[in-house]
Amino acid sequence: MVGRMQKASGSRDRSALLGVLRREAHALGFDALGVAPAALPGQVGLELDRFLEAGFHGDMAWMEETKVRRRDPRALWPDARSVIALAMSYAPEAAPLAGLARPMNANLSVYARNRDYHDVVKPRLKQLAGWLIANAGGDVKVFVDTAPLMEKPLAACAGLGWQGKHSNLLSRSLGNWFFLGFVVTTLELPPDLPAASHCGRCRACLDICPTDAFPAPYRLDARRCISYLTIEHKGPIPHIFRPAIGNRIYGCDDCLAVCPWNKFAVRARDSRLQARSDLIGPHLCDLAMLDDRAFRALFSGSPVKRIGHSRFLRNVLIALGNAGDKAALNPVLYRLKADHPLVRGAAVWAVSRLDRSLFAKLRHERLAAERDSAVRLEWLEEEEKP
Repeated sequence: MVGRMQKASGSRDRSALLGVLRREAHALGFDALGVAPAALPGQVGLELDRFLEAGFHGDMAWMEETKVRRRDPRALWPDARSVIALAMSYAPEAAPLAGLARPMNANLSVYARNRDYHDVVKPRLKQLAGWLIANAGGDVKVFVDTAPLMEKPLAACAGLGWQGKHSNLLSRSLGNWFFLGFVVTTLELPPDLPAASHCGRCRACLDICPTDAFPAPYRLDARRCISYLTIEHKGPIPHIFRPAIGNRIYGCDDCLAVCPWNKFAVRARDSRLQARSDLIGPHLCDLAMLDDRAFRALFSGSPVKRIGHSRFLRNVLIALGNAGDKAALNPVLYRLKADHPLVRGAAVWAVSRLDRSLFAKLRHERLAAERDSAVRLEWLEEEEKP
């Protein structure tokens, strides 16, 4: 009897602790908090295996290398007992896809229009973790997209939302627009109930995808995804996807932006997660002329800087080729002389899209001197087009 009373009292104490923890989290700028056991359903691991076996991860070899640890948070930290999942909104103030109608202006994914979210979210997690240790003891580790955790399934188990048909996490109160962070602890905390799915028959996110990256609802082939192609993919972007990229130079928000649940999304409370005016539709010609130093200065503190100058220029040149405006020729021609073959190859393609007669003339002049096989292939593949 005494044991049952002590257990009930301990449960009440932990529930009260979580109530205060939620208030602390909100004061730190988080918009939602949920708790899950430090474990994942076996089905999550099976889905990961299925994804990897299909090759849907593309160049992201680290997913294959860490798949055993990804299946269970305790494989990463055996002493873990609970996972505190937190969400922070970065919902945009303006229509996120409006920039797609201006082909000579770059369109960056909403989350990349200001500070790198790692730099914003992680210090807040550390503060919250410090509060938890001071008030409840135990050990903690904090994570923001930097460890082999299955973040979206964990957050779903903690009740923050459900994985939509586009595979991203959805919330009835935050829509698609939120970052995730985690405090993993040795404390046994009362778990929240997982959220039920509320997608119903809606398939707006699947139908809008410019590259048909969803072979089925809830399945993503990253190799076809514009976010993957412009951020993770290190080589030349396959020709078949280039026209569909349009002016998207870093990421793609289409499947997120069309979700009906976004109408309930709360605006970002942290100004560092609100868009910088100079990153809303910058002119592609200006971006194409940035040298490495200017690129780093413009995107200082931004996630865009992580892809590096050459991949950035590759993306910008693809967008200029899609713009269909001969005003784009000068920066494109300048980049034909770039040292990096990734940049030269993208410039070749852009010329072929902007001026066919000039492309034919330049091919005659430059193909023989080109030593990089990938760039030579750009000249030769384009030669076969009518």
